[in-house]
Amino acid sequence: MTDPNDVTDLTGSPHGFLAVDSGGSGLRVAVGAVGGGAPAVRASGVPVRTGGRGIDPDDLMSRLVPLVRALAAETGVERPATAVVSAAGLATLGDGLRAVLPGALAREFGVRTTALAADAVTAYVGALGVRPGAVVAAGTGLVAIGTDLTAWHRADGWGHLLGDCGGGAWIGRAGLEAALRAHDGRAGGSAPLLAAAERQFGPPQGLPGHVYPRPDRPAVLASFAPRVAECAAGGDPVAVGVLRAAARHLAESAAAVCPADGEAVVALTGGLTKLGYPLLVPVAEEFARLLPRARRVPAEGDPLHGAVRMAIALTEGPVGLPVDGTLFSVFPVVRGVRADPGRDA
Repeated sequence: MTDPNDVTDLTGSPHGFLAVDSGGSGLRVAVGAVGGGAPAVRASGVPVRTGGRGIDPDDLMSRLVPLVRALAAETGVERPATAVVSAAGLATLGDGLRAVLPGALAREFGVRTTALAADAVTAYVGALGVRPGAVVAAGTGLVAIGTDLTAWHRADGWGHLLGDCGGGAWIGRAGLEAALRAHDGRAGGSAPLLAAAERQFGPPQGLPGHVYPRPDRPAVLASFAPRVAECAAGGDPVAVGVLRAAARHLAESAAAVCPADGEAVVALTGGLTKLGYPLLVPVAEEFARLLPRARRVPAEGDPLHGAVRMAIALTEGPVGLPVDGTLFSVFPVVRGVRADPGRDA
């Protein structure tokens, strides 16, 4: 890609917006206009690559351009004024995106203001809006984030090899380990989980080949989480134990980021909630144990909803969220110059 500051055409609709949610299971994109009703949405099931520069901005743009072009034809919003791009791993792997993406979006689509946000931030805004509280975003991975609206506090989100404890990949990996223990005759094995793994992946001897070479390994592991929930619902004690441990991890992460002052408002969001009562019942018990003073509320929306909310707000001015240059950055582009991302948002 060329210099991200080389921007020559900034014309476009002042009310059009672009919102992107890039996660471990793929890419979702929304395009719309303020006051124009619900935005149009398209998705790709292939995650954006991560390489030596972190999250690959060229790969993200190559996947984004055809989706946005199709949505522009559908909505008539061809040159959105604002864009919010949410990416899993942005805090630790986002240097390439921060360096390249604002200029690339300005050149390709005429975007004037780009915000880059960790997926935890858009999950927070989607779940709670702009108010103090804490959110646990539990999907393929897991991250907790809290704010008093002056600073962000983050827990976990370290990826499936180092953390994301209690997330979908964590649950799936624990379930597959229990399946292989049963296959080997080791303690801690589960015959129901072994049978479920064989139905999904085939003979146990082939399981490493289904997992290790895959670039979307977290999503592959997370695909087994529903089988763990099914076995738990059927009374398998090993599966029940896996989900109890996951619930404890979720509550521990939430407790780590809750604002200390005032009434704590906490929400759980993400695809893991679809596992239903085998997970949600122990989650409620663990939250009550570790956060007895917190008020749990249902999530208002998902991370893409949060990105849309933020993009709409940016068309009119500051969002009202802490800018730290890592979890959340705002890049206005004016006359070919990308402004300082540290401005108040």
